[in-house]
Amino acid sequence: MTAKTVEFLSQVLAATILSTLTLTLESGGMAVLIHWLRAYFAHGIKSQRLWHTAVLMIRFTSVTILLHLLQILLWAAFYRLQCLRSWEACFYFSATSYSTVGYGDIVLPPVWRLLGPLEAIMGVLMCGISVSVLFAIATRLIGNEAQLAAGARS
Repeated sequence: MTAKTVEFLSQVLAATILSTLTLTLESGGMAVLIHWLRAYFAHGIKSQRLWHTAVLMIRFTSVTILLHLLQILLWAAFYRLQCLRSWEACFYFSATSYSTVGYGDIVLPPVWRLLGPLEAIMGVLMCGISVSVLFAIATRLIGNEAQLAAGARS
């Protein structure tokens, strides 16, 4: 096995582990949120005040942001162990990659350079999962509002 083959296999292994852990964090976090929301909706909503709806959306969005920050930290920890010298640079690089901003002022060593684009793909996909759940919650809240309005008229 050549040195290039070993480097490539190291990249594939790291990419597989980081992608799996990222997906596990996002899926696990979303599963917990969905479970919490099902319990919230199971209690029934007798009145849907603007304040309660806003607080629910703020809670969900805050937890979602926390999940994304944990995923960014996961990648940053790998970069700290293998690629870059400071935590600040690792977190900054990870955040710009995950969010697809990618300024390019900090770059990974050539052996690890494929991880940046992979993190960007993972970031887009994880944000997509979060937005889809947020949309489902908003749809459910709007549906409950319509039910409450119909019940008030009858």
